Amino acid sequence: MCVCVCVCVCVCVSVLQASVRDQKKLLVENGKLKKDIEQLRVQLQDKQRRRTAKALFSTPPPNISPAPTTPVNQPPAGATAAIPTNPPPTASSSHDQRERHSRRRRGERKARPTPDSLSLGVEPRVDVSRLDLRVGRIISVRRHPLAETLSVQEVDVGENANRVVVSKMGAETDLEELQGALAVLLCNVKACKVRGVVSMARLLCCSTSDDVSEMLVPPTGSAPGDRVTFNNFPGDPDRELQSKQRIWELLQPDLQVDCRGVANYKGCRFEVKGKGLCRAPSLTNCIIR
Repeated sequence: MCVCVCVCVCVCVSVLQASVRDQKKLLVENGKLKKDIEQLRVQLQDKQRRRTAKALFSTPPPNISPAPTTPVNQPPAGATAAIPTNPPPTASSSHDQRERHSRRRRGERKARPTPDSLSLGVEPRVDVSRLDLRVGRIISVRRHPLAETLSVQEVDVGENANRVVVSKMGAETDLEELQGALAVLLCNVKACKVRGVVSMARLLCCSTSDDVSEMLVPPTGSAPGDRVTFNNFPGDPDRELQSKQRIWELLQPDLQVDCRGVANYKGCRFEVKGKGLCRAPSLTNCIIR
């Protein structure tokens, strides 16, 4: 009986010792694996850093133009052909390379060309579609305090606030009749002071060589803010006409009233879509100013 107990105890002790040895062996192997993984991670990071540095600081190879397949001038027999050599890099090309390298180091990118820069040399269109012509209703009108030939109108052009317009009217014009009337206005001119009063639009009038003038009238049923368009000249108007480009001055000679009293630009009529044409009340064959 005692012998059996001793045998069992010995077996248990040997099993425990074996399990302890196995645990120690596993711990040692785990430590080695962790160490190997850490070394591999460090090596991978070093390779990535070297690859990035090489891409950043490597200079691009010089462009070598291919030799022509068919020689233009065949050298005489016995003469040695001159070997073309690449010209030395100019200061501007080396300067460009340095700028590219510095941008790469800073993580910057070269600005992409805009559509405006791509269209260099192409002149912008100069036609009546660049004018923002709208129907407006004259809310109030009065003589300019500093000029008898000028009048000041407050006009509703379909915006949140009315616009103040300074225009030149004949001395015989009855200003009271203009109040509440519809007119055609050029709304994308730059605001400017006229004898101390800021004018924010241009009232279109037709006039003869005898200085007889009257306002251009939109079709019946028009409302403040309606656009005046031209079938042959589609397009969106400028946000604001630049004074340096002198668009209005270039277009004005072609703005006329024909023999039927209809306003037109190069034969294309002033039209409010779905409502009709713009006309002069009584004048014909005259200019629009």
